[in-house]
This record gives sequence, C-alpha cells and structure tokens, in this order.
Amino acid sequence: MREALRGLTTRGRSFLAAAGAAAVSALILGEKDLLRVAILLGILPLLAAAYVGRSRYKLACSRSLQPHRVQVGASARVVLRLQNVSRLPTGTLLLEDRLPYALGSRPRLVLERLGAGQASSVAYTVRADVRGRYEVGPLIVRLTDPFGLCELTRSFPTIDRLTVIPQVVALPQVRLAGEYAGTGDSRARSVAVHGEDDAATREYRHGDDLRRVHWRSTARVGELMVRREEQPWESRATVVLDTRSLAHRGEGPTASFEWAVSAAASISTHLRAAGYKLRLVTANGGDPDAFGRGGSAVLHGIDVDATEASGDGPLLDHLAEVKASPHAEISMLVDRVRHRSDGGLIIALFGMLSTAEAEWLAALRGSNATCIAFLIDSSTWVNLPTAAREEADQLHAAAALGLLQSGWRVVGVEHGAKLPALWPQAARGSQGFAIRAAMAETVAGGMR
Repeated sequence: MREALRGLTTRGRSFLAAAGAAAVSALILGEKDLLRVAILLGILPLLAAAYVGRSRYKLACSRSLQPHRVQVGASARVVLRLQNVSRLPTGTLLLEDRLPYALGSRPRLVLERLGAGQASSVAYTVRADVRGRYEVGPLIVRLTDPFGLCELTRSFPTIDRLTVIPQVVALPQVRLAGEYAGTGDSRARSVAVHGEDDAATREYRHGDDLRRVHWRSTARVGELMVRREEQPWESRATVVLDTRSLAHRGEGPTASFEWAVSAAASISTHLRAAGYKLRLVTANGGDPDAFGRGGSAVLHGIDVDATEASGDGPLLDHLAEVKASPHAEISMLVDRVRHRSDGGLIIALFGMLSTAEAEWLAALRGSNATCIAFLIDSSTWVNLPTAAREEADQLHAAAALGLLQSGWRVVGVEHGAKLPALWPQAARGSQGFAIRAAMAETVAGGMR
C-alpha cells in the first residue's frame, strides 16, 4: 500500500489536497455537506491506490525488430507483444519504450484492458539518420486506475539492438583493370605454385607450420618465409578505409568521412557479389592478429574478413560503428594492408593526403597488387576563402600526382559526387589516365 501511495499522480495528490481544504472549511463553517464532499475527495485517491497496489498482474513481454539491421535513413518496425498470464484482468496499461536520442522521441502507447490469458500487440517505427548500434529498451509499463489518480511503474529489462549500417548503393558492372573474365591470366588472383620457386613463398605468419619454412628464401630475405599451400585460384580484394580524422571535413551525416564509409560499404558488397574474397582494413590502432577470421567480425577493429558463409553482415556491422580517429596514421594503414597481403585488388578510400603520405602508399604496389584510390578532396566539404581554396587544390593535385607516379590509379572525389557515376573510372587502363599530365602541369604551375 505504501508503494501505491507513493505512486499517486498529480491529480491524485490534488484530490487529497482539495479534500483537506474542504474538511478544514467544513469544520470552520459548520457545513456537513461540505464535509461529505471532503470525505469523498479523500476516499477516491485511497481507493485508486488500493486498486492499483493490490493488483497482482503477471505480464509477459516480447519485442521484435523488423529488421534488426537497416540502412541509414531507413525505418525499422518495433513490435511489442504483452500477455496477461494472471487470472485477473488488467486495467489500462501505458507503455513507454526507451530509445536513444538518435532514434527519435520515446514512444508512449496505450494498451486497453487485457483479460486473463489475453495477449495484445502494439507497434511503432524508428528511423535513424546516423549509423551506429543502438539499444532499444527496456520497456516501462505504467499501471493506472481508470481515473488516473494512481500510477505504478513496472520495467522489463530485456534490451534489443538495432544496427544502422551505412547507405549501400548499387554500382554498375564494369571490368576492373586486373580482372579476369574468361581465359587468360589478367585477373588479380592469388595463385598457388608448385616447387621450390621463390614466387611460391610468403612471409611467416603466426600459426604457420614450421615444416613449411623455405630456408633458402629465409636466408636471402633475412626473415622467415614459408611455402604457400597449394590452392585454387581465387579473387582477392582489399578495401581500405582512411579513418584519420585530420583527413576529413564536415560534420554529421554529410561529412566526407560518412561519404567514405558509405562508399566502402557499397564497394565491399559489390565485390563480394562479384565473387571476391574480401578484406576490410582501417587505420585504427589494434592488433590485427586479434581479429576473427573465417567470416567473424570484431567490432572496434581494423581487419575484418568476409566469406561466403558470413555474407555482408560482419563487414556492414563493423562499418556501422567505425569512427574517425585522431591517432590513425597512414603508416598504420600500410602496415595493416601489408601484414596479410597476397596481391590481388586494393581499393582505397583516402581523405586528404600530403605528398609524403602518398609516397608511403607506394609500398602497397608490391605483390603484384592492382591499386585503385578514390582520393577525396575533403576541403570541398567546407567553404574556404579563395586563397585557401587554391592552396587546397594544389595539395590535392600534388597528392594525386604522387599516387599516379607510384603506380596507383586515382579517381578524384569532390563534394556532391555520386559513387555509381565514379565507379566506371576505376576500370580505366593506364592509357586512360590523361589526368596525370594535367595534374603535373597544375602542380608545376602552382610551384612557380
């Protein structure tokens, strides 16, 4: 009963206050009718408290998200199902599901009387414009009397998680440089080779069988080298995401970093559908050997694989939570990619680069890798004065030229650019890069 009295609403407390005032007035004025009104006003909240407090409802609650994973800007439907498992009928139930601010305001729903053993469902929709992983719940049920004089709160601790992934756009089918579509040897593949040829060796990795150590190559290189296992040809692709916060501009969902994350998600799903064994690498700190393989994804990590069994889920879940880091560096990115590099196709999404950082990236051209860079001119995401704009354009052109000279294929990205329109440029061969000469002239002119 004490708990029920503490649950009196503002209306119930007002009734008690009015009852007290009427009783005092009745005693002073000697009005018996006014005293009867005071008694009635005082009894109503007490009866409501007794009604709510003695109601021993047993409620079962379940929540379902449809679906559990949505893209930025899409809506998800949340269905709440409550069942009265007691023998007593319930009164009116007020439901409130707790939501993070990014998913909107908390839904407040009214559920009418539930009979013994009866169940009922209510639903609402949520929408997120910011990617991430959000907790939905717990559900709070408020029990009240028909007059709204007393209210008690019950909570269900169950929490569900909604993953908001980056927006994935469909890309046109193009033949990437280094791709193989029939017979021949032009596709970027990891090929097993028989015999003792040095071409069939690679760096030793933790867990490799020591019986596979190739001592001749080890003595020549100065570090442990092992023979590659015989395996069928397979298409390999590495998607590299630049997570340096200094390389990106803009705020919120329209920032250049968000464009890069969405592009990484779109490219990854496109390449997986094309049959590539895919790997996602970011420049955040961490130990790459600590991250799962065989389709498992480790959140807050930098090295995630996707296989046929895992689908796109681990990659997209990882990209849902990836953040720009002030501690990320290009040298980290290069080390992460080279740690398990077996050649293949490398598609990188870079923010602003200096010429020195562009030189660092030349190291990724080893192992017969085909390297394609989407170089984001993140300075176009902000308004700059004329002089600052010219300086930013020169730095962007110098970085692009540095990548081109080291053998990268470069696709420039400016604010407002659409990835499906840029994607065919990634298929250009070496003869298609007439932009190299134009950039060289631009940089040379800016240095005079």
